Amino acid sequence: MPSSPPVDAHLTGAVSWLERHQIGLYLAAIVAAGLVGLTVPAAHTLEVAIEPVLALLLFATFLGVPFATIRRALRDWRFLVAIGVLNFVVVPVVAFGLSRFVDDEPALLFGVLLVLLTPCIDYVIVFAGLAGGASARLLAAAPVLMLAQILLLPLYLLLMIGPDGVAVVEIGPFARAFVVLIAVPLAAAAAVQAVARRHRAGVAIERTMLALMVPLMTATLFLVVASQAGAVGASFGRLLVLVPIYAGFVVIMVALGVGAGRMFRFDPPATRALVFSGTTRNSLVVLPLALALPASMSLAPVVVVTQTLVELVGMVVLVRVVPRLVPSLRG
Repeated sequence: MPSSPPVDAHLTGAVSWLERHQIGLYLAAIVAAGLVGLTVPAAHTLEVAIEPVLALLLFATFLGVPFATIRRALRDWRFLVAIGVLNFVVVPVVAFGLSRFVDDEPALLFGVLLVLLTPCIDYVIVFAGLAGGASARLLAAAPVLMLAQILLLPLYLLLMIGPDGVAVVEIGPFARAFVVLIAVPLAAAAAVQAVARRHRAGVAIERTMLALMVPLMTATLFLVVASQAGAVGASFGRLLVLVPIYAGFVVIMVALGVGAGRMFRFDPPATRALVFSGTTRNSLVVLPLALALPASMSLAPVVVVTQTLVELVGMVVLVRVVPRLVPSLRG
């Protein structure tokens, strides 16, 4: 009589199934979350769970990249220069141009600039990896990008909006987001990898968290969309103008990212990573900042979430499109 397959075989099969169907799972999570957010009055309370689930997702993401690789990536100054120029020189010009379509509404203008001027440092690593991008390089650049946007965002808002734009920005939420979403998960991942070299418990944690990558991403998308869908629906008429702005940003930055990769003569994985970094914004991290704004800017958080919704759909499409735009080297 044949023996039953080991537990590891069942786990491996389940993880393999999740990875093969993850795009469909993400889309299903977005649709289900939208329905919940629009029909359940208390759905907005789910926003308290976004941060811890996102931190777990980043912890799992950091575990998936050996820290020796990160050290090598930090020495890759060409990539850091390219990603810095794209996000802090090119993107501000594009963001300023697109924001002119809503410059007559202060809350919309502030929200658009807040989210478009801040490069993503979390799920961009996941989506770039799905498209065959150099996720280790993005992981290495994440702390640099976070610190740079903390320092540069007030300056950009001063130039594009004026002193009133800077007056409502608080550094506290940004600093807290850096600690909770980057520093703590990164340190925890480094500690687990160190333990895994000597003890089986560390290996078990690594395997478990890597197996949970797709469920954690699905949960993150669900929580963000479900908690904010009601607010988006209530202001749908005013927010409709933002959809072509955010979609246009994705299209423009994909083209500029591919061009930047060619200009710097990067290989396909690095170019794909550059495209995703320039396209993906830091909406999940700036959302707490937007929620802390005064009542006169009460629409800004919904402006940020609208960008999240457009971007998530765009990311699912780009996972398929970017490998075709930047094909792997042959021969």
